[in-house]
Amino acid sequence: MKRRLAGWGGAVKVVILDNLREGVLKPDIYDPTLNPLYRDVLTHYGAVALPCRVHDPDRKGKVESAIAHTQAALQGLRFETLEAAQAYLDRWDARWADTRIHGTTKRQVATMFAEERPALRPLPVAPFRYYQFGTRTVHLDGCVEVEYAYYAPPPGWLGRDLAVQWDGVHVRLLDPTTGALLREHRRQAPGRRAIRPEDRPTRTPPTTLTLLAHAARAGPHIGTLCATIHRHDGEAGVRRILGILSLVKKHGPAMVEDACAAALECEVATYRFVRRYLERHPATPLTLRQVDPLIRDLTHYRDVIARKTQEEIPT
Repeated sequence: MKRRLAGWGGAVKVVILDNLREGVLKPDIYDPTLNPLYRDVLTHYGAVALPCRVHDPDRKGKVESAIAHTQAALQGLRFETLEAAQAYLDRWDARWADTRIHGTTKRQVATMFAEERPALRPLPVAPFRYYQFGTRTVHLDGCVEVEYAYYAPPPGWLGRDLAVQWDGVHVRLLDPTTGALLREHRRQAPGRRAIRPEDRPTRTPPTTLTLLAHAARAGPHIGTLCATIHRHDGEAGVRRILGILSLVKKHGPAMVEDACAAALECEVATYRFVRRYLERHPATPLTLRQVDPLIRDLTHYRDVIARKTQEEIPT
């Protein structure tokens, strides 16, 4: 739509569209639910969307009949890139589509558009900046994840869902109910975090205290290592503490306890050290014991089977 409006040199007031998924999420003739991105595009250019009535093709614009002309122009052609195809269509549009005589009005298309051009509204100074959007849950460390980087909303959103919009420059966190902007951060590299100073917790959240207590119950060295990680990294270390506890589930408390003891002895209190230690020191595979007081001789089982067999033979 942005490219089309730029080609026209102005913006329209009303857009009559079919109920395509990119524009309308839930069709309703009275109150349709628009795609958030498409809604913001219309708002940026000052246009209003009027989706057509469902299953009523007579109310659609006649513009769809021009699709046959475009398909005929592209039939049998092959393009290496989308840019090459668009350049071909732009030339075709200027040399043929605009100069043809319209079948209904019997007038040249370019002439009719020149008469309607004054009705277009001026374009905004800056073009619309497209973005991606989705829903994210605020993690225990108080952040949401967007393409492997972490962004903090205001306090009070722990464990709740947020609407998120992001592009190549900014990440916006919005209230999913009202759409109000909660925080806007600049894009960060993978693994980096963005949090405002006023959003940093002044004390350790109860959920983090519960997590540290769980680590302490898993083993003394595990608890000490997790407490060291939290003391050094703050809330950013919550994910690393969760990683330590996930290793406890995978390898067992004894193996992780030894790995944490080695990490503390080497003064490398990190999740990555513990994980690599466990990868390089796999657990000894279990073997069956051949001699044990609970294991009886095979002759004993032979005698039991023979005795039971004799009891079942009728006399």
